[in-house]
Amino acid sequence: MELGKDMNRRALALTDVRKQFGQTKIINGVNLDITAGERHALIGPNGAGKSTLFNLISGRFPVSSGSISLHGSEITNKEPQVINRLGLSRSFQITNIFPKLTVFENLRCAVFWALGYRYSFFRRVSALHDARESAEQTLAMIGLEDRREKMAGELTYAEQRALEIGITIASGSDVILLDEPTAGMSRSETDAAVALISRVTEGKTLLMVEHDMGVVFNLADRISVLVYGEVIATGTPTEIRANKKVQEAYLGTQLEEDEG
Repeated sequence: MELGKDMNRRALALTDVRKQFGQTKIINGVNLDITAGERHALIGPNGAGKSTLFNLISGRFPVSSGSISLHGSEITNKEPQVINRLGLSRSFQITNIFPKLTVFENLRCAVFWALGYRYSFFRRVSALHDARESAEQTLAMIGLEDRREKMAGELTYAEQRALEIGITIASGSDVILLDEPTAGMSRSETDAAVALISRVTEGKTLLMVEHDMGVVFNLADRISVLVYGEVIATGTPTEIRANKKVQEAYLGTQLEEDEG
């Protein structure tokens, strides 16, 4: 993809971000710039701190030190809902949906806050035409129109992941964090998920954690490698493949597993 005029705009910036639980250091001074409009992958071995970093960015965990900014505005240690309203939304490793609501109801719930609605016992949900229209658009985008009235808990695993991606983008955020979006999928399901992610993040900024190197190299404009809580390299897929330090620390073994 062409980043064009966005090349010098930072959507997300982490400066010397650190996190420790008691005496245990998990994130050790991460510096990371995500350019507006790019698809950026964060890879690394299990236990490297990838999900912890996502939790710091999205406000689920407080930062021990350092700073995080979104479109130039400080979001360090702000509440998750505040960060979401500022334009950042995320998914989770474990599917996070309302299983006893329909697919459409899940998506409609996701757009309420984005459209400025708050909880009210005196407003008929059916009268919120803008929320309905936005949910309809998202439903079509993720390709689940024929599952519209099905309970979310009855969907296949791959469909549930697609719905969660829909919930993530339904807020209208322009910075999207996806945490292992293809985990547990078959190859055909993974291919469909990659096509979906590519489609729904067009024009948005994407930061994703992913273990499947095929997904990473097909989707990412740039890749950062996290090892023991530190970013050891950032570059294009070609640069990361050729990086000796990355091969020694992680990538060589991972590629052998994927190709085996």
